[in-house]
Amino acid sequence: MKKISLESLLDSMIDYDLVARWPEHERTCAQASSYNRKQVTPEDPIGWFANDDYSQFIRVEKGGGKEHVMMDSAGPGAIVRFWLTTTSRDGKLRIYLDGADEPAIVFPGYDLLKGPLNVGVPLLTPHTSYKPDNIGGSTLYLPIPYSKHCKVTWEDADPANMPPRYYQINYVTYEPETQVETFTMAVLECARPLIEKVGKALINPPQPDGCMTLGLSKSIMPDKTVWLDLPAGPAAVRTLEITLSTSDPDQIAQALRSTVLQMSFDGEQTVWCPVGDFSGAGVGGRPMSSWYRSVSADGKITCRWVMPYHKSARVSLLNAGKSEVSVSLSALVGDWKWDSRSMHFHANWRHGAGVRVSQAVERFFDPENPPIDWNYVTISGKGVYLGDSLALYNPKNTWYGEGDERIWVDGESLPSHLGTGLEDYYNASWAPVVVFHTPFANAPRVDDPSSLGHNTFTRTRNLDAVPFTKSLRMDMEMVGWQQIDVDCAATTYWYGFPGARASLGQMPAAAALPLPG
Repeated sequence: MKKISLESLLDSMIDYDLVARWPEHERTCAQASSYNRKQVTPEDPIGWFANDDYSQFIRVEKGGGKEHVMMDSAGPGAIVRFWLTTTSRDGKLRIYLDGADEPAIVFPGYDLLKGPLNVGVPLLTPHTSYKPDNIGGSTLYLPIPYSKHCKVTWEDADPANMPPRYYQINYVTYEPETQVETFTMAVLECARPLIEKVGKALINPPQPDGCMTLGLSKSIMPDKTVWLDLPAGPAAVRTLEITLSTSDPDQIAQALRSTVLQMSFDGEQTVWCPVGDFSGAGVGGRPMSSWYRSVSADGKITCRWVMPYHKSARVSLLNAGKSEVSVSLSALVGDWKWDSRSMHFHANWRHGAGVRVSQAVERFFDPENPPIDWNYVTISGKGVYLGDSLALYNPKNTWYGEGDERIWVDGESLPSHLGTGLEDYYNASWAPVVVFHTPFANAPRVDDPSSLGHNTFTRTRNLDAVPFTKSLRMDMEMVGWQQIDVDCAATTYWYGFPGARASLGQMPAAAALPLPG
């Protein structure tokens, strides 16, 4: 096996094939964050739904000043996503590697943009709320590998009056014998040409070469299905393009929800999802640009997930609605070497009408009507979690997203991913959220600055993908500024070995429901 390094990790970020195979270097993925430490067990609902998810640290160390430890993990490993936000910046952020007394990286303030990395967009992206002198934050995707150990600390300029410090650090840990080249500023300088190449590719995804193009263009009557059988494998779908049209242009949003993409690989149906939700753009097919998917201004959906199969595959479209829909589908199919690490692509969809969002616990708690964790998906088997989309309709002028993501891996007692807020999980900060687009997170639809109406978020994973060997459960805590009932639909994307299953069943009646609003 090759040694893991900054350059090898950067190369991995723009290799579509890698996420469709079980990792060559066995690893786990976890998250350190400022989540409220009262969140210990669901058996204590007051603590479990506590909302003050800021300025919570592992411990405080005394040195030249008081350093608050944000992350402390034995390696070999790598930081693969670093998100933070605040309301002021005074202090020092330090990253120590391999037990060194001196930090490898120092940021002069609670601000990844002001440090020495200078990698720029899209590997380091400011949030839409970002202001250089005070509020807002950013998300870093530049990998920071280490061979033995990583510690991240924050030293506040005024620790007695510390402003809110929110953070999420996603990191992977490899098996002990894995060879990793530790990050240094000298290594970073040598990698500048590759960083530029990766950045350009993430913004303008390359087209696959040497593919066979298959397609169909048909009208689908209500309750009917059309399908496309793909060439015998081993092979892989490398690009999937879908365009829908209706006789009444005002019905296109409904068609995007009521037309369902179904895909089967090697005799197993692994994809069942409304086309609009599958795209990540949610309700209405708003334009979107990201690494794995895009939606053009004229409504063409392009999916770049690599979908391998050993022997056979079928793509079909079901019209679960009440009106005729015209579809154009194109699949680019290329070579694939099927081996013991190859996995099938999955996409699952769950809809909830009238899902209760409770008022944040610090302000109000009703023991007879406690908050809930709304389940996106529960998976059994072995695979890798690659992200999700959330399309939500909010009937009130109030923020619904104070809740945290909770990702449970292989039956762990406390989630290894416990977040700080819905908008934080989707690479924004400070609600309500406005429209934004980045390679791995987007908010393609926000109807109103107050968050009234339709809202869509999506986050997909790359180096921060979450491997699981037995099971994975993804929940979103449903708390907000007021109690409210929302309609929401979650789409989850993952790869799994044959036999891996999601608990969700098909929901054609929900896909056919008239859109709210």
